[in-house]
Amino acid sequence: MAESARTFWKGHLRLALVSIPVRLVAAEKAESEIRFHQVDRNSKQRIRYLKVAPGKGEVKKEDIVLGYEVEPGNYVFMEDEELDSLKLSSRHTIELSQFVEADEIEPLYFNRPYYVLPDGEVAEEGYRVLRDALWAKHKVGIGQLTLRGREHLVALYPIGEGQGLALDTLRYETELKDAADIFSGIGREKPREDMVQMAEDLIARRTEPFDAAKFRNHYAEALRDLVKAKLGRGETVPVEEQVESGAKVLDFMEALKRSVAASGGEPEPPKKGRAPAKKTSKAPAKSTKTSKAPARRRA
Repeated sequence: MAESARTFWKGHLRLALVSIPVRLVAAEKAESEIRFHQVDRNSKQRIRYLKVAPGKGEVKKEDIVLGYEVEPGNYVFMEDEELDSLKLSSRHTIELSQFVEADEIEPLYFNRPYYVLPDGEVAEEGYRVLRDALWAKHKVGIGQLTLRGREHLVALYPIGEGQGLALDTLRYETELKDAADIFSGIGREKPREDMVQMAEDLIARRTEPFDAAKFRNHYAEALRDLVKAKLGRGETVPVEEQVESGAKVLDFMEALKRSVAASGGEPEPPKKGRAPAKKTSKAPAKSTKTSKAPARRRA
């Protein structure tokens, strides 16, 4: 088994009184896509996103709490310990509550795939038995699993004959929009039979076994070619990776002061009461340029 198969979740796969120790590994390749970083064109520094609070600046991780808004402006706070104390069996066990035909689940429900592996030699026999039984009956096991603080509906199915098991998280019915509402504006008139027959003939001529390896991600390939071309032309730019410690988001007044200073002027002191401003022989010229204060980033 490849070393890159990092365990994502550990627990048990349970069918009635049978319990099989298993672990999940991601089926998707993290490096399969070209990922871009955002860079400030002028300073050549990486863009960083900070978790901030208005008027305070950056907030430390230990000072952040989850809040549920029960009504506008009124929250219930949830501590990590309280969430961890929730006793859900699906946090550590995938209970297979029913089985369905392999083609019975609409593709719309499938969300994210994982490979399921036996956790230890003792688990291998039960794992192989369940894998082969599902393959022979063309069935998919349905259960629930808690991942990342959320309970998911899941589908368990075999990958090839004698290979292994895979698991897909499924969307709940309430997570999908009503198809009847979405398609309600499409006319009910039936198309001409001869046109349908022509479409059926075309589909029949292009029907063949599915082979995902035949298809390429043309956009990703074009991006890689573009990167290689830029490297060949020496179009590389050194980017500052360090982040200033204790970086803070400027408050509005400080941003105004710096904007005025950058434009060549000096910030005027705030006026107090209704006292008339003192006359000076030479008032500093006000800059005609206006600078916008940097927008605060959201957490």
